[in-house]
Amino acid sequence: MISHLASDYVKIKKLKHLVLDEADRMLDMGFYDDIMRIISFLPVERQTLLFSATMPPKMREMGLKILKNPEQINISISKPPEKIIQKAYIVYEPQKIPLIKYLLKDVNYNKIVVFCSRKESVKNLSKELNRAKINNEEIHSDLEQDEREKVLLNFRSGKTHIIIATDVISRGIDIEDIDLVINYDVPNDGEDYVHRIGRTARAETEGTAITLVSEAEQSKLLVIEELLGKEVPKAELPAEFGEAPAYEPRKKSNKKSFGNGKKRFNKNRSNKHKKIVFTKISI
Repeated sequence: MISHLASDYVKIKKLKHLVLDEADRMLDMGFYDDIMRIISFLPVERQTLLFSATMPPKMREMGLKILKNPEQINISISKPPEKIIQKAYIVYEPQKIPLIKYLLKDVNYNKIVVFCSRKESVKNLSKELNRAKINNEEIHSDLEQDEREKVLLNFRSGKTHIIIATDVISRGIDIEDIDLVINYDVPNDGEDYVHRIGRTARAETEGTAITLVSEAEQSKLLVIEELLGKEVPKAELPAEFGEAPAYEPRKKSNKKSFGNGKKRFNKNRSNKHKKIVFTKISI
């Protein structure tokens, strides 16, 4: 779009409406500057509508720049489908990758999505799993659009059974037969948790959602539990992984405790903008 606008191929003098959908995801993927550049070509006399499931600071910053006297509409978040079996493992950070390998070895699930909060984590985890002969593909914002589409095509067709992904696919994809969702990282936002685990148990089917929670992430899980209005059941860590930390989300993370946990683990297992709509929705 920027290329077309810069080359004057697109005539936008009569444009009346600008709609930004999934705006928070576009910002997460690093498109803030691109969005602002596109907007710079558009007529000042227009109506702008912005839809977003979350409202992070960067989103509000953009809203203040491109909107005039915005009207805000908030819709409360929906709950995850009741058919999703939710559980969480309370672990030390070094236990996460071995536990993921344990969970994915000889599983009977047809389609599995593992979510990571950072693309660096996606790349690292994907490599570790492939080394362990657990075949997977990765999807994140460093991939070109056609590369992402190829990964999703392989996933839909059953050629690939496991994908490791950032939140770039937590919304906006419609794959009905995902059996298992694993949160390698606890999402930063409770609504993101609902979107992630909502990838499974679609079309009235059942599904499972597993979240790995390190000591530093316990407070995030507590926020999610408060949003859900109930606790996420805690699964018992298999004995071969050694001792697990206690679930004490209201207690600040203790670096000394984390270090000891790591040691124990290693020992046990080697503009006329009339309106804007800020909408918080979930699927």
